[in-house]
Amino acid sequence: MSIADDRKFLGALVGDGRPLLVLSSVFLLACGAFGIFQASTGQFLPHDAAFLGMSADDLCAIDGCRVVHFMIHDRIAFAGVLIAIGILYLWLTEFPLRGAEAWAWWALAVSGGVGFASFLAYLGYGYLDAWHEAATLTLIPIFASGLVRTRRLARVIVPPQPVAPSTPAGYGRALLLLSSAGIVIAGLVITAVGMTTVFVPQDLEFIGETRAAIASIHPHLSPLIAHDRAGFGGALTSFGVAMLASLRYGQSSPALWEALSLSGAAGFGTAVGIHPMIGYLSVAHLGPAVAGSVVFAAGLALVRPEGRPLHRQECSNDRQWVSP
Repeated sequence: MSIADDRKFLGALVGDGRPLLVLSSVFLLACGAFGIFQASTGQFLPHDAAFLGMSADDLCAIDGCRVVHFMIHDRIAFAGVLIAIGILYLWLTEFPLRGAEAWAWWALAVSGGVGFASFLAYLGYGYLDAWHEAATLTLIPIFASGLVRTRRLARVIVPPQPVAPSTPAGYGRALLLLSSAGIVIAGLVITAVGMTTVFVPQDLEFIGETRAAIASIHPHLSPLIAHDRAGFGGALTSFGVAMLASLRYGQSSPALWEALSLSGAAGFGTAVGIHPMIGYLSVAHLGPAVAGSVVFAAGLALVRPEGRPLHRQECSNDRQWVSP
């Protein structure tokens, strides 16, 4: 005699909520991959062209295509960070959250909240990106539902991981923590710049125009560029928050270092790699990103998986199990 399965269809699919978080991560990966592909074509999205009143080819005819190249560099960097976030969210969902570690749930919640809140930066620059809005409105209910359903999983209180500078692994973790703090600060600064001045002096030097001259090309050009800048800054801050929490509370493991390696390759690879491709080689502008990538790489080279995974009975002295 077969046993009746009383589970509801949708409930069975979403399970404990982690499949929804995995779906959110895959969505971010797909958006990042599409962003890199689309930006690499050198063309604008249809709604961007409509807002600007000109195509990328039209704008490329002005100032030796420097404005278009500048916009491509922002968009590819943004797309790379989306991929980095998706990778780290997959690790957070599959490893520490699966192990009921409460900090992982909070890392996802705070990082995701920062990322979604950055969409409101459009109030500062005045351009509501219809495709960005649609993607955000699609992702929010999936991600939020995943957080709601996984909240009961977050039952294990894990103390911060020790940072022992006296060991190579300790130095490595310290460097990675420094890198993640730098990423958060950089993201906040870039978001603020996008909402206010839009350009830093090195940007104007690369483009070869003043702010007033860029604004005179079309009234909507600066708001469109500001949207790209603020979006990149918000994504960078979101990733930095997730990375900082992962390094402060995550157990040293091959999976963590692999996830960070892939995330770093996606984030730093696009943010740094796009500059020589468009000829934007200002030391003052590119230097901090290169220095950050060096610190990040050095940290990863020094860390090593330490010890073996702890079983629940071995955690009684440093972990606290709480009621769901």
